[in-house]
Amino acid sequence: MIKKLFYSVVFGATLLFGIPVFAGCEISARVSVVGNEFPAIQTVGAGAQECTGAKVETNLTSEHQKINVPGMQGNPAEYTSAIIANSSIVALMNEDVIRPLDDLVAKYGKGLQKSQLIKIGDNIMAVAFMANAQHLMYRADVLKEIGVEPPKTYEDMLSAAKMIRDKGIMENPVGGAYAAGWNLAQEFNNMFLGYGGSHFKSGSAQPNINSEAGVNALNMMKALSEYMNPDFLTHDSNATNAEYRAGNIALLNMWGSRAASQTTAEGVIDAVKNNHSIAGPMTVGGGSTPASTLWWDGWTVAKNISDAEAEATFIAMMNAIHPDKMKDEKIRTQAVWLIDGYKPTDAAIGVFEAAKMSTTPYPMLPYMGLLHTALGNELADFMQGKESASQALSDVEAAYVAAAKEKGFIN
Repeated sequence: MIKKLFYSVVFGATLLFGIPVFAGCEISARVSVVGNEFPAIQTVGAGAQECTGAKVETNLTSEHQKINVPGMQGNPAEYTSAIIANSSIVALMNEDVIRPLDDLVAKYGKGLQKSQLIKIGDNIMAVAFMANAQHLMYRADVLKEIGVEPPKTYEDMLSAAKMIRDKGIMENPVGGAYAAGWNLAQEFNNMFLGYGGSHFKSGSAQPNINSEAGVNALNMMKALSEYMNPDFLTHDSNATNAEYRAGNIALLNMWGSRAASQTTAEGVIDAVKNNHSIAGPMTVGGGSTPASTLWWDGWTVAKNISDAEAEATFIAMMNAIHPDKMKDEKIRTQAVWLIDGYKPTDAAIGVFEAAKMSTTPYPMLPYMGLLHTALGNELADFMQGKESASQALSDVEAAYVAAAKEKGFIN
């Protein structure tokens, strides 16, 4: 489903939204939204807050995945909607805190196309509004200075990084969101899939990462980290992008949703503004599968709220993704929007390339979140040279199995 969603965008087969206009977006009950903080999500939050008649609050923060489940478990829930992706919806499903949207779609979403309706089982559980993927961003002037083409593989990236350092251009030319926790785990997932890995044994919840692909992935990550800021384990996407905008790095694997802001954010230097470039995701280890993952972002509606609040939330979130938003050039560049009227911009090149290269969708499995958490908790010791790759992966599997047994995924 996720690949079909991307391909329909890339090849322009259909318009993905025909959203009905809500005159003035009048609502009669409270709306409270929790989500991430990057520019496209901030635009969606602001769009919901355009509604009048009742209060619309947003809490957009990098800590959203730590607070969305607790914030929706109360009765009534603190948040009436969580903006999520194909990874984070799983935790909400596991805890049974979001409601099926079929009745609301029937009443207010007649213009939504099937590709936007995220179904789990027989129920619509979310509405997708943008596509995303991690891919290469680079300084064209720096690569020209060393006389190399933009890297298509991580091996090429390592070679280019060595040349940049050896020529004294930059000491630590590589950037990556390697902050211990969610970010580090995601970088492993990307690299692991690029090496042909499969997170679970076929047809089961049993982990399958302590493998040749897993060891290769960690070793490549360690090699890349040798060309990163020594504090790389504290660098999330925000910190990594700040390093790039300040002119301290020349090569990074970064989210497409951050591409446009690389040249428009406060404090970005002229050399970055004039030479910022984008390419598709890289491969690794001689493989043809990109070392990246495909994503969608969308919104949900809480279960433990009144029907009036659920209706108000749906209306507000539909207003947030209204086609009129695509008339604003600044908004259009913020993401690969799945909205009627969206025309691809230069900032969307990397995400489109990811789709064309058949990048693997992030695994939307009920137990993937547990493995992601275990990876984030256990891989830092390897990256710091405190244990072997195999031992780190063994620790990950042990932590995951314990959590999966507690949740009933493994007997």
